[in-house]
Amino acid sequence: MSLRFTRLSPAIGAVVEGIDLSRPQDEAQRAAIARALLDHQVLFFRQQDISPLQQRDFAAAFGDLHVHPLYPKIADIPQIMVLDTAQNDLRDNAIWHTDVTFIATPPLGSVLAARQLPPYGGDTLWASGTAAWRALSPRIQQLLDGLSATHDFTKSFPLERFGHTPEALARYEETRRTTPPVSHPVVRTHPVSGEKALFVSDGFTTRINELEPAESQALLSFLFAHYARPEFSVRWRWQPGDVAFWDNRSTQHYAVDDYRPAHRIMHRATILGDRPF
Repeated sequence: MSLRFTRLSPAIGAVVEGIDLSRPQDEAQRAAIARALLDHQVLFFRQQDISPLQQRDFAAAFGDLHVHPLYPKIADIPQIMVLDTAQNDLRDNAIWHTDVTFIATPPLGSVLAARQLPPYGGDTLWASGTAAWRALSPRIQQLLDGLSATHDFTKSFPLERFGHTPEALARYEETRRTTPPVSHPVVRTHPVSGEKALFVSDGFTTRINELEPAESQALLSFLFAHYARPEFSVRWRWQPGDVAFWDNRSTQHYAVDDYRPAHRIMHRATILGDRPF
């Protein structure tokens, strides 16, 4: 059966049919998915009965996998991060962010599988950084091109929420030691497509380095609001068995935190990328 891709919005998102992610993909399927990821930036797969091991192997076909320094992992599959509202306060996901931009080589992409869903709510939105970039005026584009920004994990992972036990505090301090703030371009060039995209997010970006603090704050506030415009986004209503695969180099996402006290569990595999330029 050949793969079929149905576009969800003009800017971003497509549903993929004709594939079983529990089975190893051949080279042609992987190439088709990689091309579609460039075209659509986030891909959605319905009715996928995959184990954590199969999820890991699917993601690993596209690159080496990241192990998150703070979130819980599956004990024997540390590449699968567990987003479980019974284990962690996940409010840091209810903000527009690009995953793990606080390291020198932020992820290429992520694969997210729904494991337990609330009866309603808990949608996730993705937004296109390329669409957001194209919509800026030429004068603003000229201003932004060549600027850099600082990304810091403590903006979304504050000590008071991630250092509440001796073990968690030790892990947090080690992460702080080994993961100092890093700088990335405000406008990133995609290493495969060559397209430009905004690469700042409310989740981890703390300042634009070349500007005075007040100027940086004002410009970042504008860019965060601009990126979140609905014209650039797609909203996904999760169903059991859903899997999403997104290009982390050119998107942001927002996990809507509207389902408490219902229980929600998601598993994420994160594919390492390269240094932004």
